[in-house]
Amino acid sequence: MAVGRPALHEGARPDNVFTRHDLRGDTVLDCDVVVVGSGAGGSPVAAELAEAGFDTLVVEEGSYYQTRDFTADTSAMVRQLYRDGGATIAIGNPPVMFQEGRAVGGSTVINGGMSWRTPEDILARWRTEAGLDITTTSLEPYFERVEKRIHVAPMDDDAIGKDNWLLKKGADAKGWKIIGNLRNQAHCVGSNRCAFGCPTGAKQSALVSYIPRALHFGARVYADVRIDRITFHGKRATGVIGHVRNADGSRGYNVVIRAKLVVAACGAIHTPALLSRSGVRSRSGQLGGNLSLHPNVKVVAIFDEDVTGWKGAHQAFQVREFADEGLGCFAAVNLPPSVLAMSFPQRGRQLGALMQQYNQMVLAGLLCEDTTTGHVRTINGHPQAFYQLAKHDAANMQRGLVLLSELLFAAGAKRILLPFHHAQELASADQARRLLGQPIPTSDWEVVTVHMMGTARMGSDRTAAVTDAYGFMHDVDRLLVADASLFPTPIRVNPMETIMALATRSAAYVIDNARRFLS
Repeated sequence: MAVGRPALHEGARPDNVFTRHDLRGDTVLDCDVVVVGSGAGGSPVAAELAEAGFDTLVVEEGSYYQTRDFTADTSAMVRQLYRDGGATIAIGNPPVMFQEGRAVGGSTVINGGMSWRTPEDILARWRTEAGLDITTTSLEPYFERVEKRIHVAPMDDDAIGKDNWLLKKGADAKGWKIIGNLRNQAHCVGSNRCAFGCPTGAKQSALVSYIPRALHFGARVYADVRIDRITFHGKRATGVIGHVRNADGSRGYNVVIRAKLVVAACGAIHTPALLSRSGVRSRSGQLGGNLSLHPNVKVVAIFDEDVTGWKGAHQAFQVREFADEGLGCFAAVNLPPSVLAMSFPQRGRQLGALMQQYNQMVLAGLLCEDTTTGHVRTINGHPQAFYQLAKHDAANMQRGLVLLSELLFAAGAKRILLPFHHAQELASADQARRLLGQPIPTSDWEVVTVHMMGTARMGSDRTAAVTDAYGFMHDVDRLLVADASLFPTPIRVNPMETIMALATRSAAYVIDNARRFLS
């Protein structure tokens, strides 16, 4: 009797993907281009340059996982896919917790997949404030190329969960603008595991889109390798030096990579640290500065009906009614019970009683377009972010919480739990307006983010910016930055597609000027 062959060979990796298990001694590698980081910036650059015929090597500090490795064990997924278990802090009052992915595919493996083009007024601001000749028209071909590659599309209705329909119900009742989310997904089934590795492969993260494309055209990917510094000959970047990151986090064998072009795509926190460790300085004094965070706060609304927020897609809608007022969006985002429980102040029996209502909960949040900036300082080779929430932004978020609470009560919520220490529950929209109309100490806020931007900002003036219009370091030869570090300002919307479009644009510029950068 014939036996069907398995669709996957367990434990097998694609050709040209190497991990700590493949590096059995100190190693020296040569290539045309070395890309440090494999997320929204690094992967498109690698795929575009590999397709153009250049010998491209991607190096990633995190490990290599495949779709079959993503399970419902949230604790394991957080440990494996998030840097520092998702508990990194920007120091300030209040401290801001931020999350970064650390795996092949970077933060695209753990984000919600929201795919939005850069708003035109943001690009206009970049032209005015940073002297960048970047317009919606000039970016159009790059956005189109990215959207085709990662399959940007609206959600299928049957993948939208009840929590998101309730968000829409409340927005419609208030008469507020709400739009369907565009996401990088191919017929999402609505398992709501976006933030912990998509278990179906529907979310078209860099892991399942750009990385396979780069491999197809001959690129090599080295996972479990941390880069310590960039090497130089004078002012010309010549490669990188790093080491294998062992399973326990200890230092393994040394890795030296010699290249004609170096691309730093480590994200807005770790790119300035890599450049600083490498002795790179910017005459602007802005390397590591200009840190924007898009501060986020959340509420938990409790309904008297089952919501089962764990069924359905992550953020199927965004409320954009107040986007022009600094409140980028309101959205419904489900979290697994173990993660949500950690955010509540209750403990013991009180927490147990509260979590009995998990199926009746809607977790909703808002994004603030910040008006202040922080900075990243490199201490003993490691980055530390510092960020002080502006009084204006805190007041705007407080107003946003009133509006979000009004929406949820309009949708039928019976109680709302607030993101402040020792805050009482809300039972009505009127109570929300009264309570949130009072001053709330900054130290009481619980603020999080996943959008770190701006620490190697682009600009035409090298005395005021770190990189040029394509991401090349001012006053340094053959060193390209390709991540959200480049943003001169916060962009109000989810940044992934902007990062990918700018990275694709930079790769095209390198290809068009190959004699200059790759000879």
